[in-house]
Amino acid sequence: MTDFLLYGAYGYTGRLIVRMCADYGLTPLLSGRNAEKLEQLHHEFGYPYRAVDLRNTTELTDLLQHQKVVLHAAGPFIDTADAMQQVCLATGTHYLDITGEIPVFAMGARRAKEAEAAGVMLMSGVGFDVVPTDCMAAYLKEKLPQATELILAFAWKGGMLSHGTAKTMLGGLGSGGAIREHGKIKPVKAAYATRSFPFTEQASLQAVTIPWGDVFTAFFTTGIPNISTYFAVPPAQIKTMQRSNYLGPLLRLGVVKNYLRKKIEARPAGPDDTQREKAESYVYGEVKDAGGKTVAARLRTPEGYTLTAITALIIVKRVLAGEVKPGYQTPAGLYGADLIMEVEGVTREYLVTS
Repeated sequence: MTDFLLYGAYGYTGRLIVRMCADYGLTPLLSGRNAEKLEQLHHEFGYPYRAVDLRNTTELTDLLQHQKVVLHAAGPFIDTADAMQQVCLATGTHYLDITGEIPVFAMGARRAKEAEAAGVMLMSGVGFDVVPTDCMAAYLKEKLPQATELILAFAWKGGMLSHGTAKTMLGGLGSGGAIREHGKIKPVKAAYATRSFPFTEQASLQAVTIPWGDVFTAFFTTGIPNISTYFAVPPAQIKTMQRSNYLGPLLRLGVVKNYLRKKIEARPAGPDDTQREKAESYVYGEVKDAGGKTVAARLRTPEGYTLTAITALIIVKRVLAGEVKPGYQTPAGLYGADLIMEVEGVTREYLVTS
């Protein structure tokens, strides 16, 4: 007897989730396209598996029809979420994923009424994208209910990108960025703005705007109409991002992306256990109201992929316990600002700035 379906179980993050399931008392049904990789996981962890291609609607429907919830971990989600969501709506299966892609959040939101009618919850971003930042947005909204502007920034100490994350970022290469202005998402140039943020008492880091998922989700969670998201990167990388504004058509060429995809695949699949244990993630958030009052806060969390596995399983357990609301939902919008505080080792500090 299994508790939930984990699709994309043999990917880098999927495998981390498999490794942690026992810690949360959960038994997953492992799935994905590749039967050989699933069999290897089965022999290593003992969990049952079934190989299904997302393009085979009949088999996917049969796979999901007895599942209460699916945790979808096979990206890039812009290519995979649509098929999974459609079948979830048909089978009455609650849908979770670990995306950070704005178009995927928008896809779920467009299906909100259909999901309500089907009694299905669609919740994307149950990992590092976007749980800690979504919880930060909700926390700051509680501190300044009349806030009209939200800034979120994050930084990593150590670690590296997984193949899946790198390929997702590759998909958006040359496409610029995005902010939310007056309630609407607005396309902007890559590296539209830069700013230094005090991620810790000891360190302020330069960060640059990126089209992080909170540009979409934080508006649903808080109603704040103006939102920008930043990521701390070295100055040289900021310059590279700025140059991409002039190289957009070239960077979008298939031959260029294929070359970069091969370079990604030649690297390690993601940070190893030692790298993850030594790494940390930081989130800084700031809100401002129309009168200029500003409050801020910061979070310190485990490394991003580790955090993704933990928060995804916490939310799976909540869904299995009946803590669901049909329709499109965001993590902090449904479970509150303190969801992130359920993760061991997370600290939060409130800062009053003006």
